[in-house]
Amino acid sequence: MPADTPVKALILAFTDAPSLAAYVINRLQPELLCFFVPESAKTLVEEAVQPLVQQMPKRWDWVVTPDPADVIACHQALSRSIHDLFRNWAVQVGEVVVDLTGATPAMAAALATVSQPWTSRVISLVDAEGREEGEAIAIGGLAKYWLQGNPWDESAVVVRREASDAFNHGSFRAAATLFHTLEARVSGGQKPLYRALGELALGYGLWEQFHYRQAWDKLKTSLKALDMASLWGGPPGLKALLPLIKANSGFLEKLVLDPADVKEGVVLDLLAHAHRRAHVGHDYERAMVALVRAMEACAQRQLFKQYKIKTWDVQPEQLPDAMRDTCRTCYLDDVDGKYKLPLQSQFRILAGLGDQMGQAFLRDWPKMKPLFDAANHAVLGHGFEAIKAERVQQLSDVVMKLTGVSESSLPKFPNLNL
Repeated sequence: MPADTPVKALILAFTDAPSLAAYVINRLQPELLCFFVPESAKTLVEEAVQPLVQQMPKRWDWVVTPDPADVIACHQALSRSIHDLFRNWAVQVGEVVVDLTGATPAMAAALATVSQPWTSRVISLVDAEGREEGEAIAIGGLAKYWLQGNPWDESAVVVRREASDAFNHGSFRAAATLFHTLEARVSGGQKPLYRALGELALGYGLWEQFHYRQAWDKLKTSLKALDMASLWGGPPGLKALLPLIKANSGFLEKLVLDPADVKEGVVLDLLAHAHRRAHVGHDYERAMVALVRAMEACAQRQLFKQYKIKTWDVQPEQLPDAMRDTCRTCYLDDVDGKYKLPLQSQFRILAGLGDQMGQAFLRDWPKMKPLFDAANHAVLGHGFEAIKAERVQQLSDVVMKLTGVSESSLPKFPNLNL
């Protein structure tokens, strides 16, 4: 008998042919075994199959169908018991093997359908006559072929597209869960692809939460695996995806390794984040928060880069004369004793230093004030009013103009079309 790696769990459909059932059990040596049988076959299993089993499983269970010729009856019998059985067995996705050798057509259809979320291997012993594929074996004088396959190797495309859609809508954790589930279900050669796609989704999820270093690590790791997968083809659309992922990884690398106290890349990332929140997630509250923060980050960058002023630890003597007394009287933090500048004051100081960005802010302030009021009155600001989409777009236009940032310079997340 060919040696197979012992399996975790086996569901074996049985109506007759005890020697074939015993062969499958002895070859696979399941830790957990369940017979799917009509009531009339239970005695045959106990009297003719069990004595032939060389190593008894730790668990031996039954699912009984009232009518092996009725696909609905078979489906109901399995649906009502098999998921509780798997939970009691504590099996993971992909650990269940299904044997259809002894199944009626109705039993086979029901078992294949109900077990699909759990199984990654379906086997059957079939008559050798007219067969060329499979493994030829002899059992008790019977010539048979051992056929096996993984239904998920073909049906994975449906879940892969579902995961891609989740990714494209910003549901990165859901996408990662689906990709990792596929990793558990597909055969060995495809596992690295889905592991990499799962890690990629987690990486972009971390990036969306501003965990830049962890996101960079995930993107680097997944990029190497996806590069390898593309060499043997991979799914359609994979090769076209790689240049953007490489560009994103490079953006994160530059941001993470930037030693400056104020990182220039954060401004670009905040603007890109706001764009995604508004146009992908339709989350206008968080888009507004990100835009206001992007404007502040831009002022912080300018103050630090050009004038060495840290807005979170200001030295009053660094400021224009007219702003020093205001700083000392209004901006002292009682907790740590540092002077800290609010957003508008940052731009006023820039203007007082003769900076063009600060002067542009003061010049356009009458147009911007209603937008800042809308942000302040929002639920995530300090009020109770919902943000309207047009307000987000108006503020986005203002911020992009003020900062001098072009949309083409913003990092863009990939759109998975796999």
